[in-house]
Amino acid sequence: MRFSKYLIPTLREVKEESISFNLSLKAGLISSLASGIYTYLPLGLKVLRKIENIIRKHMNLRGANEILMPALQPLELWSKTGRDKLLGEVMIKFEDRRGRKLCLGPTHEEVVTDLASKYISSYKQLPLILYQIQSKFRDEVRPKSGLIRGCEFVMKDAYSFDSTGEGLDHNYELILSAYKEIFKECGVDTAVLEADTGFIGGSKSHEFLAPADSGEDILLYCGKCGSYFKDGKQCPKCSNRPVEEKKALELGHIFKLGVKYSGKLGADFLDDKSRRLPLIMGCYGIGVSRIISAVIEQNYDKDGIKWPVNIAPFDAEVICLNTEDKDVFSFAEGIYSSLKEAGLDVLFDDRPGYSGVKFKDSYLIGIPFLIVVGKKQSKKGKVEIIRRKDNLRVITEGEGCGIRDKIDSLC
Repeated sequence: MRFSKYLIPTLREVKEESISFNLSLKAGLISSLASGIYTYLPLGLKVLRKIENIIRKHMNLRGANEILMPALQPLELWSKTGRDKLLGEVMIKFEDRRGRKLCLGPTHEEVVTDLASKYISSYKQLPLILYQIQSKFRDEVRPKSGLIRGCEFVMKDAYSFDSTGEGLDHNYELILSAYKEIFKECGVDTAVLEADTGFIGGSKSHEFLAPADSGEDILLYCGKCGSYFKDGKQCPKCSNRPVEEKKALELGHIFKLGVKYSGKLGADFLDDKSRRLPLIMGCYGIGVSRIISAVIEQNYDKDGIKWPVNIAPFDAEVICLNTEDKDVFSFAEGIYSSLKEAGLDVLFDDRPGYSGVKFKDSYLIGIPFLIVVGKKQSKKGKVEIIRRKDNLRVITEGEGCGIRDKIDSLC
């Protein structure tokens, strides 16, 4: 993709307190339509889609089925579980022209349980895991920090259905392991801790918290062994004290729901003795759009974002420093084409103008590898590769496969 043909509206000055919100706006990842409501611009959408695909890969490997449930939900479903009152004004509620009372889904436990009641009738169909990646809607009193807390956000929610408590335990551990792998592949550090079940309910839950300066939760950190925990004045692992407080951002939460929803919504099955019993459920959520913020909070410097390789909007960026020089530009264009042929997703900064502006934009948007093409090196058939995460600089031959191999060795 050529920079001159791509919408990357970088900004120099943005006055937002949140690091991730500030850099998301400056790097042209998102655009604010209103408080808590954002448009994903091309760079931001590419990152979002890469995160979604990582999630899909790990959920599919666990045998989960992807579905897509409606954002519009009948309010009567929520009244059956009593959660319409529990969530109160957080829910966005209205009546359509037919007088039906509806809401925009803040989550989907009721809807998926209703779905299960229609299609699951026997223990022979179990276990089953369904998941979706979809926008959720909540009327936040104080939406803040960009994608950290918005009125509309992207979430991956999964639901397991079992005939026994042992089956639920197995699926719970299955998804817990998947989440650990998902966050690791996305390049974000997380702590996994037991947590309160909150308005979702159930008998047990774990949350995944990412240390982040703009987070809304508090973690305790042991400087001796590196453990994270929630309560206490000393480390439960090595007994070290004192411990340090760190802010953290919740990225995921999983729950053992049991029969909380199936019992109230009539989602039953026949067991091997022909007894009618409520489905035993688990619920597993990931804040997909929040991962973008958490990754930025953990991967930035004074110049901008430093994307982990797996979710970066592009694998590499070719920067032509002398576009007015036909020989240099032709050489840079050849590098760009050969890198695409070598299988890399490449951004080509083909814009005329000052080199300083190009470097500022490149460091701001944070693509992992910069391939710099200038007059001096190009005459020798060489380019400079800059590894964004630590600014390591390497001179190498200007051929697509050779540069690809060098980048692979630097990953």
